[in-house]
Amino acid sequence: MTSSRGGLLTAAGRGRAAAGSGRRRLLTGFTAAGTGLLGLSLATRPGSGRFYVLTNAVAATWVAGGLAAGPPPRGRSRHPVLTPVLIGAGAFGAFYATALVARRIPVLARALTGVLAYAHRGSGPAVLVTTLATGAAEEVFFRGVVQEPGTAVATSTAVYALSTVATRNPALVLASIVMGTVFGLQRRATGGIQAPLLTHLVWSALMLRYLPPLFETPAPPG
Repeated sequence: MTSSRGGLLTAAGRGRAAAGSGRRRLLTGFTAAGTGLLGLSLATRPGSGRFYVLTNAVAATWVAGGLAAGPPPRGRSRHPVLTPVLIGAGAFGAFYATALVARRIPVLARALTGVLAYAHRGSGPAVLVTTLATGAAEEVFFRGVVQEPGTAVATSTAVYALSTVATRNPALVLASIVMGTVFGLQRRATGGIQAPLLTHLVWSALMLRYLPPLFETPAPPG
């Protein structure tokens, strides 16, 4: 009886190990695919059809990776909408103040101008929809499945930040570290993705609306 029970426990342990290994391979595959597509999307001409195709492919990859492990938890909080919205607005305020300083630092000004060119030269509604879709998809993947219960916030933030390295844009990498930490803390506090997803959408929408004018290049006279 004891031997039989021990054999069952050993088999169960091997099953869990195999499942864990399979999950890691799955996450690694989707992370690599999404990261590669992200790098390609920001290497295309701003406003081009190729940019929108690749950006939507990035979002689709993150969503597919997140749902491959099952529906992400919604989570619970005392104020499920108001608090995330206020956090998103507060984060935007901090980034706006930082941008006022960054535009005086050549390396950061160039990085931000490069990113915001996609807002300047693209179709307003299309850029907004693409931005929000990508932000929501990132939460489904990075906070929904990468940051499973028990995963450290630093771990999910590191994976999130590393995925943006493919863009070769220091402003995006820095933003991913800061906001990845915020989103990760929300995920840990609420147990789900609703809070970080709402915060991400509010922050992204405000950044897209109010940051580009700070980095507009004046048109040449005549």
